[in-house]
Amino acid sequence: MSIFDEIKKKLSHEFIDIIEWLDVNNETIVHRFERYQNEIKNNAQLIVREGQVAVFINEGQLADVFKPGTYTLNTKNLPILTTLKGWKYGFDSPFKAEVYFVNTRLFTDEKWGTKNPFMLSDDRFGLVEIRAFGTYSFRINDPGKFVIDVVGTDGNFTNYEVNEHLKSLIVTRFTDTVGEANLPIELYAANTSELSETCQEVMQPEFNRVGIELEKFYIENVSMPEELKKEIFEYSRLDKLDMGKLAQFKAAKAMELAAKNEGGTAGAGMGMGMGFVLAQQMGGMMGQPSGQPFGGQQVQPPSPPPIPVAVGYFYAVGGQQSGPVPIDKLKELFASRTINRDSLIWKQGMEQWAPLKEIEELKSFLGGNTPPPLPSA
Repeated sequence: MSIFDEIKKKLSHEFIDIIEWLDVNNETIVHRFERYQNEIKNNAQLIVREGQVAVFINEGQLADVFKPGTYTLNTKNLPILTTLKGWKYGFDSPFKAEVYFVNTRLFTDEKWGTKNPFMLSDDRFGLVEIRAFGTYSFRINDPGKFVIDVVGTDGNFTNYEVNEHLKSLIVTRFTDTVGEANLPIELYAANTSELSETCQEVMQPEFNRVGIELEKFYIENVSMPEELKKEIFEYSRLDKLDMGKLAQFKAAKAMELAAKNEGGTAGAGMGMGMGFVLAQQMGGMMGQPSGQPFGGQQVQPPSPPPIPVAVGYFYAVGGQQSGPVPIDKLKELFASRTINRDSLIWKQGMEQWAPLKEIEELKSFLGGNTPPPLPSA
C-alpha cells in the first residue's frame, strides 16, 4: 500500500461520524466496529438497532453500554469512559475506544449431544452406557460481562464459537444431573420433560456467570445399547406378566400341537404330560406348589393330628400350692416323699382338689399294678 493510500484510509475513517452495525447474517453474536486506530470523533452519532447492544471498552476495561437508540457521543453520554479517560472539561476529537456490537436476539434450535457414551450405575443391570442429545435456546443477557469474559479481543465472535463453549458446559452438567437423579435406567427416556427442566435449573447459574441466559433446554433422546434395551423389555414383560395364566396357555398349546402329531391318543397323552410338567415348572417360579393342577384348585395334603398338650398338675405341701408340673415330675416328687398318697392334687377340668390316691391316672404311683391272672381256657 502506497503512502497516499494510507493517507486516504486514515482520512476516510477519521471523518466517519456514524457508528452502526448492520447484521448481514444470523451467525454473528459480537461484532467489533473497525476504525483507523480506534479513533472516534467528538459528537459522533451512535446508532444501536433493536436486538443489539453497543459496548465501549477502554484499554480492556468495560466502559459504557448503550441499549437500542440513537446517541450523540460526548461527555454527557459517555460518563464511565469520561471518568476512565480523565476528561474534566470535555475531550478533543478524536478519542480512542473499542466499540462492540452485541447481538441480543434469541438464538434457537442449537444442538447439543454427548460425543461419547457415559456410564451410569443401575441396581438391576449394573454399569450401563447411555448417550443423549437435544436442543437449547439462549440469549446474551449481560453484554458487558459476555464481551469481557468470553469474547476478549475477537473482532467477529460467531455462534459457532460460543456453542463450542456451551456444549462442553451442557454435557458436563447433564451427566452430573443424570447421575445424581439415580432413576431406574428405563425411566430416563420416559421422563425427558422433567429431566430437561431439572437440567435447565442446574445449568442456569453457570450460564449467568458469563452473561448468557439459557432460555430453553430440551432432551430429545436418551439412547442405550440394543442389548440393554432387549433386557429391559424382557424384564418389564416378566414384571407385568401373570405367570399362572402363561403356564395354562403354554400347556394348552402343547396339548394342541401333540394332538396334531402322529400317534393319536398317545401323542395327545404325551402333550398333556408335557403341559402338566410345564405348568408345574411355571408354578414353581411363582412360588406355587408343584402339585397344584391347571384349574387353580389346590389339592390339600392330609393334615397331621394336633400335638398333644401336656397336663399340668398342681400339688399342696404344707398348706402351700405349687406347680403346675407334668406327670413325670409329679412321680419324682412322690418317689422322693415330697408328696404322698394323701397329698391334694388339682388339674384343669377338676371341680376341686382331691387326694392323689383318688385320681385315676396317678394310682399307678401307689403300686399294685400286677395284672390279674388270665382267665382259664
